[in-house]
Amino acid sequence: MRKIALMAMVLVFAAAGLSAQDITVDEILENYFENTGGLENWKALKGVKMTAKLNQGGMEIPLEIVQMSDGRTYTKFSLQGTEIYQGVFDGETLWGINFQNMQAEKSDAETTANYKLNINDFPDSFIDYEEKGYTVELLGTETIDGAETYKVKLVKEPITINGEEQEDVTYYYFDTEAFIPIAQDTEVKQGPQAGIIQRITQSDFDEVEGLYFPFSMTQGVKDGPSQPISIESIEVNPEVDASVFKFPGE
Repeated sequence: MRKIALMAMVLVFAAAGLSAQDITVDEILENYFENTGGLENWKALKGVKMTAKLNQGGMEIPLEIVQMSDGRTYTKFSLQGTEIYQGVFDGETLWGINFQNMQAEKSDAETTANYKLNINDFPDSFIDYEEKGYTVELLGTETIDGAETYKVKLVKEPITINGEEQEDVTYYYFDTEAFIPIAQDTEVKQGPQAGIIQRITQSDFDEVEGLYFPFSMTQGVKDGPSQPISIESIEVNPEVDASVFKFPGE
């Protein structure tokens, strides 16, 4: 891997920091994919395996995250010597470990149906967004953590919450010089945090086999507390045992 050098990146637009009036959202996305490895290389990606550490209140929690192009996913973390799986999806069944009894439990039909919509998003929601039925809109510029960014609104397929369809919207913030997304905001739709705006930030982009990934992230509440995530390694097109995605006992 080599650290991405922003000044050395191939920019379609020679003049950095173009105003929102001088650039279109598709030109932003074109620059984004060009600067992070090339659109065709992203489309050829079959899977990603990441190892990371989540800092929660000063305690580091080891993570392993796998995402495959066919929609299969899992997140595994180690807590006090116990391996716990969450967000495990085999293409049909979504399940995870219940923290109360430490038993594997399937998600309900509505949650699973919403999760299935994410299959379209590997490795990136913006790839062929029109073919997916998504819409994107450039809303202008905004300063995020001292960096000037283009604010882009992405609207995906509607999700279902308590039997009612709701719009699925995420706001992305692309650095105006490097054209890489450094933050994204999404409203939490259900649960005790419903209505809260979740913010994810990403930085320290490094190269892995020709593609650039963020190696530092935070996840938390916009303008509120967040949890740092440090990516230790990324493997592209990993060999993963298919049985790990299956619900135990099936």
